Amino acid sequence: MSDFVNKLQQMLRGEVARPPTPPIGETVGFSLSEVGEGRAVFVLTARMDRHANPMGTLHGGVLCDVADAAMGTAYATLLDAGESFTTLELKVNFLRPVWDATLTATGRVVQRGKTVGLTECDVTDEKGRLIARASSTCLTLRGEHAKDR
Repeated sequence: MSDFVNKLQQMLRGEVARPPTPPIGETVGFSLSEVGEGRAVFVLTARMDRHANPMGTLHGGVLCDVADAAMGTAYATLLDAGESFTTLELKVNFLRPVWDATLTATGRVVQRGKTVGLTECDVTDEKGRLIARASSTCLTLRGEHAKDR
C-alpha cells in the first residue's frame, strides 16, 4: 500500500489529524480538505500563470488531475488491508471555462463491488457553478497484484 494510502487509513482511524496530500497534489497545487468513508474533497486555487493551456484558460489536464485524485482517494477509503487499486477508465466532461478561481473537487464512490468500482466527481468553482464532471472505473487489486502499489 502506498505511503499516501497508509496515511489516509491512519487518518480515518483517528491516529493522525492532518489529511495527507498525494505527491501529484504538491506538483499541481491541490490539497485534500475533507475525507470520509467513500468520499474525498480536494481544493485547488487555479492560477493562469501556473495552470493555463495555450488558449489562456485552465488546462483540462489540471481538472482531470484534481478530479482523479478526489475519486481515487474516495475509493481508497474503502480498501481493506492488503488491497490496492488501479484506474481502468477515466472520463471528464468539461462544462465551462476557468481562469483564476478556487475549485473544489468532490469525489464519491457510487459502487464498490468485489473487484470493480465506479466513482464520480463534481468540480465546482467558488460560486458553486459546475465546471466539470468526471467518472472513473476502478479495479481492486489483491495479493501479488497489490504488492508495492
